[in-house]
Amino acid sequence: MYPFFRMAKELIVHRNAPPLKMGEVHVSNHICWPWDLDFWFELNNGRTLTLYDLGRIPLANRLGLIRAIRKNGWGLTVAGTSVRYRRRVRMFQRFQIHSRALGWDKRFLYLEQSIWTRGHCANQALYRTAVTGPDGIVDPAKVGVAMGVGETSPELPEWVQNWIKAEDSRPWPPENLAKT
Repeated sequence: MYPFFRMAKELIVHRNAPPLKMGEVHVSNHICWPWDLDFWFELNNGRTLTLYDLGRIPLANRLGLIRAIRKNGWGLTVAGTSVRYRRRVRMFQRFQIHSRALGWDKRFLYLEQSIWTRGHCANQALYRTAVTGPDGIVDPAKVGVAMGVGETSPELPEWVQNWIKAEDSRPWPPENLAKT
C-alpha cells in the first residue's frame, strides 16, 4: 500500500521549509518499518522506489514545481529510473533521503536521490521525469520559466549525460522475450 500517512507527515513537516534552488538538497528523515521489508528482512527494493516519493514530492514543492503544475493544470510522471543498491537497510533502522533536481534536457527533468544510513550511502537513484499536459510532454524550458528558475537548465553532470545517451540507444518497444 502507498505510504499516504508518511507522505502527509513529510508535507506537514516541510510545509514551511525555505524554497530550494536547482541543485540544492532536500533532506528527510525516516525509519524502516516492518511493512517495508522483503523476505531477507531488509528494505525491499520496490519499496525503496516508493519511499523515494517521500523525498521527491516535498523537493518538487520546495522548488516551486508543484505550484507550477497546479497553476497550469499539468501532471507529473516518472519516465525512467536507474538505481544502485549497495548497503542493506534493516528493520527499525533510521535513514535519510537526500533529493535534488539536477536540470533538464529537451524532454525530461532529471533528479537524483539517495538513501543514507549511519553515514553511508545505501542506494542511489537517478530519475528522468516529465511534466505532462493535454498535448503530451511539456517543454522543460517552459516548466523552468513557470517555476521561476528560467528556461536554461544547469549543465547536467557527465554521468547523467552518459545515462541519457545509454537510454537513447535502448530499443523501444523491447523485444518480446515470451515469443515462441
